[in-house]
Amino acid sequence: MNDILVSPSILAADFALLGREVADLEIAGADWIHVDVMDGHFVPNITFGPQMVKAIRPYTEQPLDVHLMVEDAVRFVPAFVEAGADILTVHAETEKDLAQSVATIHGVGKKAGVAICPQTPVLALLPVLEVVDMVLIMTVQPGFGGQKMREDCLEKIAQVRQMSGREELRVQVDGGIDGMNVKRALRKGADTIVAGSYIFQAKSKATAIASLRRI
Repeated sequence: MNDILVSPSILAADFALLGREVADLEIAGADWIHVDVMDGHFVPNITFGPQMVKAIRPYTEQPLDVHLMVEDAVRFVPAFVEAGADILTVHAETEKDLAQSVATIHGVGKKAGVAICPQTPVLALLPVLEVVDMVLIMTVQPGFGGQKMREDCLEKIAQVRQMSGREELRVQVDGGIDGMNVKRALRKGADTIVAGSYIFQAKSKATAIASLRRI
C-alpha cells in the first residue's frame, strides 16, 4: 500500500494570513497543500484562481494539490501549471473528453487526478482508470467546507481499488474528514487524505495531521 499522505485544504485557512498558514502546514507535517478552485458554476461558490496559487507557491516546497471544481477545467491547466501547481484534479462530471484532459495534464509534465461527486458512479472513471495518477472520491457535495462526511460514499473507495488493481494509483478522499472517521476511509483503501476544518480548527495542526495517518 502507498504511504498515507495528508493534504490540508486551505479553504479552511485564514485568508488574511494565507502565506503564513501554508508555511505552518509544512512545518506541521503536511505532505501536500490542497487548493480548492471553484468557479461559481459547477459548484455554488467562488474561491481561488491561478494568482492565488502563484502567491502561495513561495511559502512551501510541498506539492500544490489543485482541485479544479470548474466547468471544462482543462482550459485552465496551463495557467495553473505556470502558477506552480504540481497535481491537477479535474471532475469527471465537467470534462468534455476526460481522457484528453488527463493527457493534457500529463503532457505538461504534471500528475493528473480525476474526481467524482457523491452522486456519480465509479463507472464514470473507466475511461481513465488505467492512466490517471489519482482518483478523488468526494464524501460531501463539493462547494463548501464544514460538511459532514457521507458514509455511503466510502464504498466507492473499495470499488475503485477493485476496478483498477494498480497499486501505484492514489485514492484521495475529501469531505468532512476528521480523526475518527478517517479510519473507515483508510480501511476501504484511501491513501491520500484531504481535511480542512479539522486541521485548521485544531489547537495543534501537527497533532491533527498526525492523527489522520493512524489506522
